[in-house]
Amino acid sequence: MNSATDTYVRPKLGLGSAALDEQEQHAAVEVLRSKNLFRYYGDDPAHPPQRVARLETEFAQWIGSAYAVAVSSGTTALETALAAIAVGPGDEVIVPAWSWLSCATAIVRLGALPVFAEIDDTLCLAPSEIERLTTPRTRAVLVVHYQGVAADLDAIINAAHRRGLFVLEDCAEAPGTRYRGRPVGAWGDVAIYSFQHNKPMTAGEGGMVVTRDIRTYERAVRMADLGQYRPYHHAITPPKEPAFSGSNFRMSELTAAIALVQLQKVDAIKDHCRALQSRIREQVGELPGITWRTIPDPAGDFGFELYFFIDDPKLVKPFQTALDQRQVNCLPRTGTYPQYYRENILTGRSHHPAASPFRDLKPWPGPGYRPEDFPVTEDLTRRFIALPIGWQYTPDDADHIAAALLAVHRELLG
Repeated sequence: MNSATDTYVRPKLGLGSAALDEQEQHAAVEVLRSKNLFRYYGDDPAHPPQRVARLETEFAQWIGSAYAVAVSSGTTALETALAAIAVGPGDEVIVPAWSWLSCATAIVRLGALPVFAEIDDTLCLAPSEIERLTTPRTRAVLVVHYQGVAADLDAIINAAHRRGLFVLEDCAEAPGTRYRGRPVGAWGDVAIYSFQHNKPMTAGEGGMVVTRDIRTYERAVRMADLGQYRPYHHAITPPKEPAFSGSNFRMSELTAAIALVQLQKVDAIKDHCRALQSRIREQVGELPGITWRTIPDPAGDFGFELYFFIDDPKLVKPFQTALDQRQVNCLPRTGTYPQYYRENILTGRSHHPAASPFRDLKPWPGPGYRPEDFPVTEDLTRRFIALPIGWQYTPDDADHIAAALLAVHRELLG
């Protein structure tokens, strides 16, 4: 390492959280001063607060969807979306084995069985897995647009819809990501977003469900609001669904106020990250012994995390260590790892023994829930290195990352 590297200070990570400023502060203070924190009514019943309603309207327009339901988190958005398409006991939902914890737990919470699928070199669901895993009990496919990259939606939606399956898009990490010119979330039957702290658009917590379907919208509203369908929603579309026992996943006005500000910043964050990602890729080019992650639509990628695979898995740790010594952030920003290693899957338990969809699968873990059942996922996830890009990164940071990557490649693979 040279003296320039010795004096270089790695940039601070962060996307939406790194863009927080006085705009969000002002929006939050306005809500607190109003003393009306609940979306459906405040101190003046004739004039209910409007921030959650505004967020739903603006978000649906931004995605190009007909309806949106604001909820308390990305996880509750998943549960709401699954309930909206009537996923329940006895059903199966195909979900990539490489995905965030909530992708499986939300399915289990509804009493359905998560059926784990292999990923491909997009790090998203391999479309061919839909044919392999579909059974008469399969109701839906949950596709995760992992770390801001759209999955191969044409192939996935065609395979799912040919079999009569719903497609649920998990866009938690991909607000603003596009596929063939349209935003992700506008392709499937229902989609979710997360506004958790680490996401490109944050309100600390919060989530959104979007859909084009009237019935799915009404059921989502009922699931998120204790089975109720209030006059506000009547005005959007009259109720047609019978009431059922839902949960309480409502978003507060305070969360919506912050999310509304962040919604205006997402595209700028995306443009910033994409420019820096392109700068790195142009300087590094193609290198022997490593392969960049496949991106089905490079023009729509959010750009906040670059992935490449090293051919020799024994070099992954030395490569990471050498990059880290050069002050390059080089670990994934999420806590994602294969579902079959997670404690709740290894125990096969739900909140009550009778509620677990795994209870009759013996021995446990059995086929479809063991590492040896996922050779592609095991191989790919043991060979990649992630290079995060944040809102506070600069062109100089991108140049430093590119130079460090080239130098480490020369040392270890040259």
